[in-house]
Amino acid sequence: MELIARIKQNACRLNKKIVLPEGAEPRTLEAANEVIGEGIAEIILIGKPEKIEAMAVEMNLDNISDAVIIDPDNHEKIDHYIDMMVEIRKSKGLKREEAANLIKNPLYLSVLMIKNGDADGEVAGAANSTGDVLRPAFQYIKTAPGISVVSGAFIMIHPDKSFGDNGVIVFADGAVHPDPTDFQLAEIAVATARTTKSILGIEPRVAMISFSTKGSAKHPMVEKVINATRIAKEMAPDIEIDGELQVDAALIEAISLSKAPGSPIAGKANVMVFPSLDVGNVAYKLVQRLGKAEAVGPVLQGMAAPVNDLSRGCSVSDIVSLIAITSIQAEAGD
Repeated sequence: MELIARIKQNACRLNKKIVLPEGAEPRTLEAANEVIGEGIAEIILIGKPEKIEAMAVEMNLDNISDAVIIDPDNHEKIDHYIDMMVEIRKSKGLKREEAANLIKNPLYLSVLMIKNGDADGEVAGAANSTGDVLRPAFQYIKTAPGISVVSGAFIMIHPDKSFGDNGVIVFADGAVHPDPTDFQLAEIAVATARTTKSILGIEPRVAMISFSTKGSAKHPMVEKVINATRIAKEMAPDIEIDGELQVDAALIEAISLSKAPGSPIAGKANVMVFPSLDVGNVAYKLVQRLGKAEAVGPVLQGMAAPVNDLSRGCSVSDIVSLIAITSIQAEAGD
C-alpha cells in the first residue's frame, strides 16, 4: 500500500475533528468533500453557511451537508471564546473589545475551538500566509510542554526507492525557524524523528546534515551541527542519530563507507535535519522540482495541538493528505 493511502487509512480509524478556517476556499471545500466521503475525519468549516452551501451545490459536492459549518460572526460559543482569549492574553493587555474583533477572524476562531476541545486540529494556508496561520496558534495553543521551538517537516516521496525508507525521506526544518541554535536544532531532530515514527510508522534514522562529514571541515556552522548531534543523542538516546554528515554520505552507502565508516546512519538515513531554514527550504524544493519527488507538508512540529500550514499553491490532494496527517498528530499528542 502506498504511503499516503496508508496514512489516510490510519486516519479513518481515529475519527478526529479537523477545523478548516478557509471554509469557502474552493480547493479546501473540494478536499473537505473528499475527506468526508472517505471517512478520513470529521470536518468543521468556518465561513458564511449560505456561501459555503451555495458553492457546494455549484461544485456538486454532496458530502458537504455532513460538515459542521460555523459562521464566525454568529455562533453560540462566541462569548465563551472571547473570555478565553482575554484570560490567556491578559498579561499582554488584551482587552475584551479587541478580542471580540479577533474572534471573528476564522484563523483565531479555529485555534480557540482547538483550545476549548471543540476540534482536534487545524489545516489552513490555501488562502493565507504562513505568518497569518501561525500567529494565532503561537498565541493561544502555544508549544508543547518542554519544547522551545516549532519546526516544519516535509515528507519527501522520491521515485528512486533506493533512497531513505523505500524512497521516503523526511526533511526538517524547511518551513519555520530561520537560524536555530544548537539546542533548538537538537529539538528539531528529535521532533522530526518522532513525527516520522508516529505518522509514517517508520523507525527513524536521523542524519544531521552539514557541508562537513566527521570533521572534514572546520567552521562555526559545522560546530553547531556537531553540538546539536550530541545534544539530540542525550535528549533521545533511543533514537538513531548521527552527524555531522554531508548529504551524499547520509544517503549513499558506497560513499558513507569512505567518509563515515562505522556510522549507524550513514548511507541509509531516512530523516535529514538541516542546519538552517535556508538550507532546508532550498533542499526540499530542489528535490521536489528537479528530483521529481512528491513533497507532503510542511507538517508542523512542537505545537501543543496540531496546526498545519499549507502552501498557497497547494492542490486538493495536498489538503486531503495534510488533514489525514493532522488527525494522526492529534492522536499521537504532537
